[in-house]
Amino acid sequence: MADLSQHSALQTASAALEFYDRPSDGMIPAVSTGVFVCVHGHFYQPPRENPYLDAIEKQPSAAPYHNWNERIHHECYRPNAYARILNDRGEVVRIVNTFEYISFNLGPTLLSWMERYDLETYQRILDADRNSCERLSGHGNAIAQVYNHIILPLANSRDKVTQVRWGIEDFRRRFGRQPEGIWLAETAIDYPTLDVLHAEGIKFTILAPSQVQRCRPMVSYNGERDTWQEVGGGQIDPSRPYRCFLKQADGHPDPSRHIDIFFYDGPISRDMGFNDVLSSSQHFAGRVGQAIHGDHRPFQLISVATDGETFGHHRGGAEKALAYAVTDEFPRQGWTVTNYAHYLATHPPTWEAELKPVTAWSCSHGVDRWQNDCGCGGGGEWHQQWRRPLRDTLDWLRDELTGVFEAYGSALLRDPWAARDAYGAVMGDRSPESLNAFFATHQTHELSAIERVTALQLLEMQRHALFMYTSCGWFFEEISRPEGTQILRYAARAIELAGEVSGLALEPEFVQRLGHAPSNVGEFQTGAGVYETLVRPSRISLEQVVAHYAMGSLFTDYHREQTVYCYTVSQQDYRRQRLGPMSMAVGLVNITSNITRESLSLAFAVVHLGGWDFHCGISAVPSRLDYTRAKDTVFESLATASTAQVILAINSAFGPHTYGLQDLFAEERHRMMGLLSQDTLLRLDQLYAQVYRDNYGVLRAFHRDGLPVPKELQVAADIALSHRAMEVLQALERETSDPATSPLRQGEDYLNELEAIATEASTCNASLSLTAAKPMLERLIGRSVWHILNQAPTASLAADVDWLGRLVSLGQQLSLGLSLERPQELYYQHLNRQVFALLKQAAIARTALGPDSRAQVNDILRLGEYLSMDVAAVLKALDHLDPGGPR
Repeated sequence: MADLSQHSALQTASAALEFYDRPSDGMIPAVSTGVFVCVHGHFYQPPRENPYLDAIEKQPSAAPYHNWNERIHHECYRPNAYARILNDRGEVVRIVNTFEYISFNLGPTLLSWMERYDLETYQRILDADRNSCERLSGHGNAIAQVYNHIILPLANSRDKVTQVRWGIEDFRRRFGRQPEGIWLAETAIDYPTLDVLHAEGIKFTILAPSQVQRCRPMVSYNGERDTWQEVGGGQIDPSRPYRCFLKQADGHPDPSRHIDIFFYDGPISRDMGFNDVLSSSQHFAGRVGQAIHGDHRPFQLISVATDGETFGHHRGGAEKALAYAVTDEFPRQGWTVTNYAHYLATHPPTWEAELKPVTAWSCSHGVDRWQNDCGCGGGGEWHQQWRRPLRDTLDWLRDELTGVFEAYGSALLRDPWAARDAYGAVMGDRSPESLNAFFATHQTHELSAIERVTALQLLEMQRHALFMYTSCGWFFEEISRPEGTQILRYAARAIELAGEVSGLALEPEFVQRLGHAPSNVGEFQTGAGVYETLVRPSRISLEQVVAHYAMGSLFTDYHREQTVYCYTVSQQDYRRQRLGPMSMAVGLVNITSNITRESLSLAFAVVHLGGWDFHCGISAVPSRLDYTRAKDTVFESLATASTAQVILAINSAFGPHTYGLQDLFAEERHRMMGLLSQDTLLRLDQLYAQVYRDNYGVLRAFHRDGLPVPKELQVAADIALSHRAMEVLQALERETSDPATSPLRQGEDYLNELEAIATEASTCNASLSLTAAKPMLERLIGRSVWHILNQAPTASLAADVDWLGRLVSLGQQLSLGLSLERPQELYYQHLNRQVFALLKQAAIARTALGPDSRAQVNDILRLGEYLSMDVAAVLKALDHLDPGGPR
């Protein structure tokens, strides 16, 4: 009887483990019959970086996030990498990496940003592909994408090749394997594009059902070829792959060359984006089930595709429905969740198809959306007559840049165009080793440092020439939108680089040609107005970067070698001095572009005259002696305490070009404005605190009697309590910044005070402004959870868990809307690696947990309850192991 009980305990513990963390191996068997389901997500964001800074500047429309990449990342990409499966109480039952179960492509420009911003999520996506390879006989879920999403049918043959090669190289560097498939921007395709894909080793791509003209079985029963079936109206059967034979020079199919094509199910894919199909996994499964053929065919594929941002960004919470569908709901129906590469390997095409000449998934007029006023993307009163002049202008510029590239590049690079194709590897790794390897392969001779700069300028010119064709620039209704402005910024940078190398002034004619692109906005009138108003002012010189560095140095202690965006500033000399309200700094620096390796020595003198008043001079000095003399002159003027004398000295020694606060990069300017406002805000906080203290009794009387509180008194309470809460929270964060050396409960007094402030705010009906408190408390909770889970078991575990519970409760009291996602992920990982291992070990040994172990497990489970984790299955397993143990 005891043996049976222990066996049951082992079964229960094992079942709980499977319930929480389904193993990736064995979940999707490689069977050859039945219904297969493949969900493809096209995850992509256009390049948004300032071409001079290689960084995305703040985008107010993305608030509360810094930019749209960051916002969509937190609404979609990270939630899919850590998709929650919840119980009916909203507690986390499992955390699923959705990318392990769906086919996906992530654009290289998006992955490059993610690699910098959230390495944890980035790595989880790479792991998902590796795990899917292990599960599906070496066929991973990830497929490549043309590099920066240009419309390939509108590109010249050379650009087609580069875009595909850059996309493949980026994929290979990240995922460690050759891609089998590729996603084409907007699924835009023609037969010359297929030629390029085949030449580069691509096996398949994914298209819309509207892009095929006709199909037929490849071999009939009597050995004859069947007649073609016309399916140009979207009648293609998407439940099978098709072989598309490439064309010979005479237009006839070439039986030796082909690309396989999957056509996604159009109606289901549309419903995913525009109906309520993703409101629950049951709805999703029901809609997929409607597409299953009931003709008893031995196997069929239900293939759906949509923008990956649908799962969480466009449709909040859709990633949860997707995660449960692919891990539970679809397998429960007996369907095999697969990817295109695996299905193709086990079920090669038996049908062939011919495509329409030039098509895309988001334009019913071929690819006119990216070159003509076809009506797509309008949806209002605005025209898109600017599209054709914009494309013609960029084509003209591309051809002019081609001449510069060939004329100057041939002296430095053996084959400039082969070097451009290979430059994709450098774009992913700009280390000295990568550059040395690149030049060793492609240089015509041992290049000098200056020649290397020229070669890199030429290659960067070509990179920006390709970036200016990013499809988003034409997608919407107006040329002055951020997408149109962005591609013009890339064009401007390409023009500038061409001028630096060749001395050729392309900008005047470029602007003149843009004048033929009519804007819908009266302020701009034409594309030329957009360029002059929005593009030209965004240019940044090395002098501006140094001015940024100089003014920032008055408030920040820089390292001797400091990274400023995509530049490295090396301090050769620096001196800072304050006199009364004035602060001055003089320095000599060397600034180097981390991209082109262009370098320049500049000297600066900057003075802060108080308030918002800055004056900065930047100059190139002939010698170190000249710099020393200039520095001495400026500091001598500071001793006079005369503002006029200081400005005159800076202008004379470091002029004639000077810079003020308005010339700083926007984010640095805003940061400094915040610093400069601190003293004023502190005085105001003290004033409001005094008003609140002096009138606390009156304020409480108004609230007690239900009378309207005078606005002045309520505002004083709001500001005073908000300020107090922030001060105490900052102190708490400092006190507990290192749990390894300072026990969590060392901040007990601060936590008590915060709880008292929350109670006081409630009694005064205070509306607290605690924007900065949310990330601070989330960091504190995350550190506390990490400490609790990673420390050796101690007598303080129960008290530490209680402390964590109070922190979570405090966030609720202060109405901060805390996110517990990262602590939940830490906890979930610990639960599977530690707690379940302990339970299994006890079950196998057929022994109950000791009192200490049982108490520790109970404390860990209590921690999970504070973090809104469903621990019921673990409690059940624990009770089976030790029915009489403490709860």
